Amino acid sequence: MHICGTHEASIARSGLRSLLPPNLKIVMGPGCPVCITPQGEIDCALELAEKDITLATYGDLLRVPGSKGSLESCGGDVRVVQGVHKAVEIARECENDVVFISVGFETTAPTVAAALLANPPGNFSILSYHRLVPPAMGWLLSQGEAKLDGFILPGHVCTVTGYSDYEQFPVPQVVAGFSPEDILLGLFMLLKQVRSGEHRVENAYPRAVCREGNPKAKEVMYRVFEACDAEWRGFPVIPGSGLRLRKEFEAYDALKRYNLTVRHVEKHTACLCDRVLRGIAQPTDCRLYGKGCTPRTPIGPCMVSHEGACRIWHMYRVKTG
Repeated sequence: MHICGTHEASIARSGLRSLLPPNLKIVMGPGCPVCITPQGEIDCALELAEKDITLATYGDLLRVPGSKGSLESCGGDVRVVQGVHKAVEIARECENDVVFISVGFETTAPTVAAALLANPPGNFSILSYHRLVPPAMGWLLSQGEAKLDGFILPGHVCTVTGYSDYEQFPVPQVVAGFSPEDILLGLFMLLKQVRSGEHRVENAYPRAVCREGNPKAKEVMYRVFEACDAEWRGFPVIPGSGLRLRKEFEAYDALKRYNLTVRHVEKHTACLCDRVLRGIAQPTDCRLYGKGCTPRTPIGPCMVSHEGACRIWHMYRVKTG
């Protein structure tokens, strides 16, 4: 299993799976931050959109379905930004309250933390929907439903965090880059461990990743955020897998500022995104894929985001995996 939408895009674009022997299968895990954002969190954002509040977020989140439509169709003041700094700029120029919908793994959380440390204006706050990768990996291994022999670790995340946190898992693991050659090297190193019966974390991406990661980025992230229990779409609540603002930064917490509650929402469609995110189904297993569910008419989040497996497979006409 790999846990990165960029890895999946590279694999699909290059046709890498077609080169592999039939006894070697690569599955995508919960590596798309937009895809794993549960419906209850989308509903909180939609609730804010109904008020006189300006929302700022990444374009990938606009079409993710909530219980009553999406951010794209809600009719509210929703603006696409490339990062939190642009959302802060909007707040400085805007009379409305501005809420940044802050999604992403450990890759984006430090930038949001840095923005909050820089004293943004009083009309600015965030919905912290960040997630941490290692707890989700631990959950996947504890369930055993995907029968995983090893992990290609997310290169972007490990650039920030390093890979020491992954040494707790008793399976072969390799940090890999994003070119087809990088991924093949990672697979080769993984297979050597599997065949020899060993397990450790190896680094096939040393030009960007070291064991310790980026100490400054981690220090900034954990100065502002702390770990908390969080639900992932397709998963139950995973202990310690989310990031919430520390008490001294609660003034920027939109959930508290606007008295919002994130509620669990049961799935009511035939969409298999939950199973795709857990590595136990592939997009073409879903009877909605490419029919009722397309990038223009998405039913599940994996068909919305550029890092979602269904959208990637649809874009590159992947037939099987």
